Amino acid sequence: MKRKLEEEDMEIVWQTPANPPHRLDYIFRNGRRHVRPYYFEFIAHVKNRWAGKTIVDLFTDEFKGRSRDYYVSAVKCGRIRVDGEMVPVSYVVKTSEKISHFLHRHEPPVLTSDVLILQKEPDVVTVCKPASIPVHPCGQYRKNTVVGILEAEHGLAPLFPVHRLDRLVSGLLILARSASKADSFRQQIEGGMIKKQYIARVAGEFPEQEQVVDANINHNAREQRSTAEVGACGDATPIKGKTACTKFTRLSTNGVHSLVLCEPVTGRTHQIRVHLQHAGYPIANDLLYLSKHVSDRPASIPASDFCENLSTEHVDSNEDFSIDPMCTNCPDLVPKGYNVHEEALWLHCVRYSAPGWTYECPYPDWASLSYLS
Repeated sequence: MKRKLEEEDMEIVWQTPANPPHRLDYIFRNGRRHVRPYYFEFIAHVKNRWAGKTIVDLFTDEFKGRSRDYYVSAVKCGRIRVDGEMVPVSYVVKTSEKISHFLHRHEPPVLTSDVLILQKEPDVVTVCKPASIPVHPCGQYRKNTVVGILEAEHGLAPLFPVHRLDRLVSGLLILARSASKADSFRQQIEGGMIKKQYIARVAGEFPEQEQVVDANINHNAREQRSTAEVGACGDATPIKGKTACTKFTRLSTNGVHSLVLCEPVTGRTHQIRVHLQHAGYPIANDLLYLSKHVSDRPASIPASDFCENLSTEHVDSNEDFSIDPMCTNCPDLVPKGYNVHEEALWLHCVRYSAPGWTYECPYPDWASLSYLS
């Protein structure tokens, strides 16, 4: 679609969710998969708590990634509209009005690992999801997702993820090729029929005996962090969070790190990571949940394991994409505020099974016995 931008001498094309990702949308550099920046229109409807604010105040208060001056300019030139029409910066929004924000979108990079197809069946596709890549469009990610990459590079669409893997987690991902097949999988998950198995590389020498952690998970969405909650003996105060249970079995150890089989009985946000922390053996490179006492243990994690690429990334955008005069990220390829040094979490999904079927994924390099020795 084309739009002539007011106060700008250019006619440009913007994309909507209907525009599929394409193989040429990606730029590979310094061990990262980038997305060539593109024009995109975000659409939302005015919520009750937004009503009564000016259009500029709404964006400044609710979408803090850009400055007030930017939003004033965006309203004036028509990049922000209400019900498809240009409005003055003093315009007061009303409930249910459609607001749109047309911008030059920069997606965060992900690791360059291919999305390996494990099995392709008429109604199911299974893949080995690399760490750092989200499963489906969310937040700043749209094309740099498993679903987007599979469509761009293999023509697989539509796909319906059957289960969730956190962005930094790798391993088996099951995708249904129809909504009805996805529903049948979800019914099995909700019925407790599916057995899930992960492996984790944890700090310390994990006990030989099977460990069962039964502790509620309380997730703080604002901080994107969960905590384990257990009631004290004789304390009548209700325990926060949702019930959660995970079984852990040691597979191997070198005294400094251990490889642990993790079998979550429930499926809470960050459950395995939090339960391992609660047990005293957090994932050895999990910066979000590493306990303070772990840093006092001998042979701490090498810096090379934390940062695969320590170079400061600044891209000459003239080589790969055109600079937008209003974009707050140009001329950089990477969006502002993104940490280019993040790494793969040592947590990997290896198996999902239920009566009549089993899907598996190979172990990653960090889980090999030679790697631990």
